[in-house]
Amino acid sequence: MNPIHPRLRSNARITAIGSYVPDRILSNFDLERMVDTSDEWIVQRTGIRERRIAAENEYCSDLCIAAVRDMIDRYGVTVQDADYIIVATETPDTSFPNVASRIQAAFGMANCGSVELHAACAGFVAALQMANGLLLSGAYRKIIVIGAETLSKITDYTDRTTCILFGDGAGAVLLEASDQEGCLLGMISRTDGSLGHHLYRSNLSDSIDGHPIRNNGLIVQNGREVYRWAVEQVPLGVNRLLDECGLKTEDIDWFAPHTANARIIESVCGRSGIPLDKTLSAIERFGNTSAASIPLSLDAAVRDGRLKSGDIVLLYGFGGGLIQAGAVVRWTL
Repeated sequence: MNPIHPRLRSNARITAIGSYVPDRILSNFDLERMVDTSDEWIVQRTGIRERRIAAENEYCSDLCIAAVRDMIDRYGVTVQDADYIIVATETPDTSFPNVASRIQAAFGMANCGSVELHAACAGFVAALQMANGLLLSGAYRKIIVIGAETLSKITDYTDRTTCILFGDGAGAVLLEASDQEGCLLGMISRTDGSLGHHLYRSNLSDSIDGHPIRNNGLIVQNGREVYRWAVEQVPLGVNRLLDECGLKTEDIDWFAPHTANARIIESVCGRSGIPLDKTLSAIERFGNTSAASIPLSLDAAVRDGRLKSGDIVLLYGFGGGLIQAGAVVRWTL
């Protein structure tokens, strides 16, 4: 069996990973004092017990910089010679300059491109796909990919259906071009923009394709519709990706989905045939961290020894857009 996507080549290898979460913990019991909810209700419906919250003067770039520093400290890598930075986030410090340029300045990367990618909860995997293409072009050799969010700054803490979900954090990986076989074995992307009005943060417009929206700059979600879409469409995407890679569910060592909600993940695993005990998740401690959720889950598994070099990992992001982005990765750390 050759588990290589027929249309994919890859010379990208993951050579380091790092993560950071803020110090402040917002527990379910804290939320009980803020809105009409309970620890039992939240755990039963979402699997979340606590989430991390950025300090008032702590922003997305601060989390990203801390995650990169963690990566440097643990793996001894240098980043001053990195030639591209991709940050996936929906909560940048400023619209411009982008967060990636703040990271470039913090580490003194003299010859470095930078871009900010907006694909919500699919952002980290989409950024990996983009980085792989840049490395294959031959124009770049070393790329930092980060998924990071400060969702607490755009959460409506009077809305008990959404404020229980979101937390803050950042995860970073270093991708380098290699003469050996690359780590990306297959990838998939799907978008259904006609459903975008079910999950959004408003900016300038008061409508999305004719659907009126609340222009308050905070997250608004139709949880019922997003749940229905995820449990129907994500298993289809997962199985299509596996088919195109020539893999079966038993060939996967770990499944690292975006952890929007533990109940969604249970349904996705049940419908796609992936055992729940093969799932990597940090949702219980960190909540829904959007673009940061997958790298936080990966790094937690690296730290506790579950994720090892050579393991086959299926990454799958899904969310606002509504967007899906998946990748099968051979872990190379």
